[in-house]
Amino acid sequence: MSTIKYDLEDRTAKFGLEIINFAKQISKSAITLPLITQLIRSGTSIGANYCEADDAESTKDLIHKLGICKKEAHETKHWLRMIAEACPESKVTARQLWQEAKELNLIFNSIVIKLKNK
Repeated sequence: MSTIKYDLEDRTAKFGLEIINFAKQISKSAITLPLITQLIRSGTSIGANYCEADDAESTKDLIHKLGICKKEAHETKHWLRMIAEACPESKVTARQLWQEAKELNLIFNSIVIKLKNK
């Protein structure tokens, strides 16, 4: 039921890869390791859930899976904020990734709202 076909599959995959590469650069400590783990989980989950949404079996299923994408993007913003605080040297990159997570969140929110209003 692929009613949405933008560059979102590619965009969310690239974002996940950027998150992984960013995580590799963060200095590891007792504070940063759990933050990195959470960031990787939420940041890569956006693309995985979008792939599931692209193969949704119904509009209800599509809305649900896109809602998960939206929530994962929002959560990713949180972990980026925590990492920026824990590792001040990573603030610039974290801020750039935060901006992309925010845009993805807004995109998925907009799609969900449009689908619900159909």
